Amino acid sequence: MSMSSSALSRHGLERRRSQLNDLHRFLAQQEQVFVTLREQVQAFVDRYTHSLGEHYLELDALESQLHCATHYLAEALRRNGIEVPLPRAPQATALPVLPQLPTGTTLPAPPEAGQVELAPPSLKTLYRRAAMRMHPDFAASTVERQRREQAMMTVNEAYAANNRAQLEALLLAAGESPLRVMGGNADAMQTWLTRSEQMVQGRLRVVQAHLIALQAHPMHQLWQAIAQAELKGLDPLCVMASRLRSQIQERRRELYIGQRLLPESSLAQAFLRRRVERMGVAPMAGAASSQQARRSAPAEQPL
Repeated sequence: MSMSSSALSRHGLERRRSQLNDLHRFLAQQEQVFVTLREQVQAFVDRYTHSLGEHYLELDALESQLHCATHYLAEALRRNGIEVPLPRAPQATALPVLPQLPTGTTLPAPPEAGQVELAPPSLKTLYRRAAMRMHPDFAASTVERQRREQAMMTVNEAYAANNRAQLEALLLAAGESPLRVMGGNADAMQTWLTRSEQMVQGRLRVVQAHLIALQAHPMHQLWQAIAQAELKGLDPLCVMASRLRSQIQERRRELYIGQRLLPESSLAQAFLRRRVERMGVAPMAGAASSQQARRSAPAEQPL
């Protein structure tokens, strides 16, 4: 490795490491932007739930009771020979759930001792180090001496054939430090930088996608709209609560009527029609199952 290529490699790796640090700092900033925005939206969700949650719970309970009363009335009409559609079952109001950023993974540790500039040892130096590690004179037993003699024969053959790769492999297998065998760790540093860059860029894509999803969330948009209205001196949450109270009063009156209607009354069918218009028609389970049975039944064979 020449001096110019070593210097170029060192400066190139230092520049990439600086760029990785900049990218990591930008990632940390984006994560903090998400965390801060989510805390603000969650604070609004808590305020929204505190102001309107009880009204929604009461409205859901009334809708459930209305559905039971409507179902009872429709069954009574059918027993009297009058076929009427059933309204769809009401859906409970779901609590708002904001996107949650998943936990990031830790970057891999850089190579030990950081970046090391060290020229690869000569073939003769490798041979001498291999001989010091494998010479038979250092054997502690007869069996060990025989093993070392065999290994020393392999070392001599590799040196005679100028086989650097085999000498390096023998030394690494014997426990020699990779830096003392192959020189500097520029390749290891480059591999670590590439892997770290990929991990940071992948995490950045995840954070930005979650940030977009949070900004597009209905509660974020509602928070923005209510904040703008409140800057003008308005009180939108109070207006929303008033509307919910009006709906609750309407459902109470509707429930009062529905629980007292008789199937023989001409108002019963009109009551059911209004419920179907507001809730939609419930799917016909019997019709769906019979249609599925017809599709799955084998076709008739001609005689």
